[in-house]
Amino acid sequence: MSGDGRESEGGEEEVRGARRIPGPRGAADDLDLESVPLPPLPPLGPAAPAGSVPEQSVPEPPAPEQSVPEPPEAPEALMTSVPDLPHRVLKALLGAWALSACSAEETAAVEEHLTACAPCADEALRLRDAVGLLHTDGSLDLDPTLRSRVIDGCLGRRPARIPVPEWAAPYDAETARLDALLRDIGDSEWHAPVRLRWFEEEREVSRRTTVAGVIGHLTAVDGLLSAALGLDDPLGGGEAPLDPTERTERYWSSTHRPPTRAVREPWRAQSHELIRTASFAGRNVAEASVSYGAFALPLQDAALDRAFECWVHGGDIADAVDYPYEAPSAAHLHRMIDLAARLLPAALEGRRRSGLAGPAKDLVTAGAPGRSVHLEIEGHGGGDWYIALDSPAAVGSPERVVAQVALDGVEFCRLAAGHISPVEAAAGQEGDREAIRDVLFATASLSRL
Repeated sequence: MSGDGRESEGGEEEVRGARRIPGPRGAADDLDLESVPLPPLPPLGPAAPAGSVPEQSVPEPPAPEQSVPEPPEAPEALMTSVPDLPHRVLKALLGAWALSACSAEETAAVEEHLTACAPCADEALRLRDAVGLLHTDGSLDLDPTLRSRVIDGCLGRRPARIPVPEWAAPYDAETARLDALLRDIGDSEWHAPVRLRWFEEEREVSRRTTVAGVIGHLTAVDGLLSAALGLDDPLGGGEAPLDPTERTERYWSSTHRPPTRAVREPWRAQSHELIRTASFAGRNVAEASVSYGAFALPLQDAALDRAFECWVHGGDIADAVDYPYEAPSAAHLHRMIDLAARLLPAALEGRRRSGLAGPAKDLVTAGAPGRSVHLEIEGHGGGDWYIALDSPAAVGSPERVVAQVALDGVEFCRLAAGHISPVEAAAGQEGDREAIRDVLFATASLSRL
């Protein structure tokens, strides 16, 4: 039996889940005709002329067996009538309207309301813009070139009255990048262990310190440039050693307890002061001599050397605290590679005097082309250099190349920093094997603490 007392037609064989057929409608006598909605009247038109309306007869009531007919559908024009909704309801519908989730009547009511209510119109515009960000095909990440474009635009509108010298730009960039890393790490990470590595003679050596200890090391060696510019030496000047390793040991031993993040501010203030003083000093200061004890460099090369070491030790710190750290820009990396290539003939001569490199085979007069190794640096910051083999006074020449070695730019710098073995560095070798070995080991010997 069904709920209304009638037996179901299908009985137990009725298909489960199928839609039921509605039962017969009640007779007209059983209906309340006053509750049946009447069709809306058609719009008023011109009056019909007299006598043109035919006589209408009253229809007979339907028989009890007949069902009451459905009221006729309203014309399409009358279906889109705008409902009269209060302001608070229309304001609550703005979110659904922005998502196109309103019914046709609600949409018409909201859009009509927006033409007369400025606050709701502004809110609707903001909501519609926000909906545009919800599309999955759009990226919410900032354009990676945004920062450089903003900086270029600012500098283009008002250039610096006293710009940073071009030769100091790599040091300026690398100290800024390292400072950004240091700002992001927590207090405990300043005590994270860092292993500094370099190459001595034929073997790799290392020294264990902390993140704060690395910054202390950079501060101590940067003091050589401070002294050359007439600024205060962080080690006190006077009897302070010139050798970078000895200066670092002196700085570390002078602290009564392990250094903390307090070392960051003095190091950053010193780097700012170096760049500011170099900028105000003029062009002649680029050739000022900076002594490293066993050798000396012009200030412009010393600043490039400090930029190189800042990048290398920044990578050491980043590895210790699991922080992403990229290589320098191609232009700056190219200049760092060029400095190392210019130092290689003197490094070869020093190893030859110590019996660590092969003897000179073809001495020439100073400035004349001599036997050379073609150093081909590929990728980021790459180029071609010709390294004189037999004398630092000779000139590398492509006409007298006896060997060629190819390396990636970043790998060459890691070799010069003592972070990889010379026998593992070269991507390709061709020609005199002894010359290639001497150049690779001389590159590694450029590294130091």
